[in-house]
Amino acid sequence: MSTAIVGIGRTVYSKSSGRTTLAMAIDACRQAIADAGLSIGDVDGICTYMAMDSAQPIDVAWGLGRDEMSWANGMYGGGNLVADQIATASAVIEAGLCKTVLVYRSLNGRSGYRFGTVEGPMQVEGRNQYDVASGYLVPPQWFAMWARRHMEVYGDTAEDLGYIAITQRAHAAPNEHAYRRAPMTMDDYLAGRWIAEPFRVYDCTSEVDGAVAILVAGEDVVADTNTSPVWLVGSSNSQSGSGFSTWDDPTQMYSRSAGPRLWKTTGLSPSDMDVACMYDCFTYTVMATMEGFGFCEPGQVGEFFAKGHASYGGDVVVNPHGGLLSEGYIHGLNHHYEAALQLRGTAGVRQVADARLALVTAGAGPFGGANIYSNEHP
Repeated sequence: MSTAIVGIGRTVYSKSSGRTTLAMAIDACRQAIADAGLSIGDVDGICTYMAMDSAQPIDVAWGLGRDEMSWANGMYGGGNLVADQIATASAVIEAGLCKTVLVYRSLNGRSGYRFGTVEGPMQVEGRNQYDVASGYLVPPQWFAMWARRHMEVYGDTAEDLGYIAITQRAHAAPNEHAYRRAPMTMDDYLAGRWIAEPFRVYDCTSEVDGAVAILVAGEDVVADTNTSPVWLVGSSNSQSGSGFSTWDDPTQMYSRSAGPRLWKTTGLSPSDMDVACMYDCFTYTVMATMEGFGFCEPGQVGEFFAKGHASYGGDVVVNPHGGLLSEGYIHGLNHHYEAALQLRGTAGVRQVADARLALVTAGAGPFGGANIYSNEHP
């Protein structure tokens, strides 16, 4: 059985929603169901992934008006689990446990819980207690270290990271849903305040409040929906137990294994992709995963972006919505929303011409994965 995205929904992305994560999750899920032309009675599966704040699947299902689900699951984790959530929803449907699954993510990532916010005594447990003594506790600190190593090995410059941020900001400019749309020059980028060297503020994701929902359905349900299905072609994950501090090569990420595995199982290649929604919690994440998935040789990503190969008219359009850097950080599920828009041909002024295939990546460092979508039945 094949599975497809048949409905998408989202709330406004803002710095202060004034709503609970439960309310936003229900809102986004209702939109996804309505988008598909279905009712809550047609939905029998629901799942999410949770780090920081969120809303429990059974509570969201109840709020939607469904007393019982055939399958419900809440996984603990962040952006590394996005691709896996879609793949799991598809597998559950193919196993016959349910016919449709809502995948959602809801968080008040700006006005609610934020990294670096501490109330009361600061307690660091487990293996992290050994890293914090060296100044490594939150993602910007870890990935700044990784980016610095890549610079030392391959000679990247601040401008190479800047071209990634500038390209995505340009893509966000016509996106009315994007949190940051103001044009950005290289001078603007270089004038950004330091977060953790070599990261400036524009190298880091835009934390927002909001929610996204994706409705995945089996082939037998697709015919009853009123949208163009976006078919899941393949998925690949790589989750290492080594952690950030003991990973063997910070110039590479999970994509060094997840990428080749994805191309092998699907028979596709980077050159087949029309759209690439690359997980961009930081500019360096884009750099390392563009290399890992085979779009560029190591050390060539800055030039790839500088020469327009990652934009309209280039080799592949990377994050046409502006990505997490400029549209907003909904833990990567908004990348899947954008892929669906593009492959439906309904992205408006941001539409990538004749888009047929989209790669969507998830995660960073040792943990992550990817999905490939097509608007043609696999």
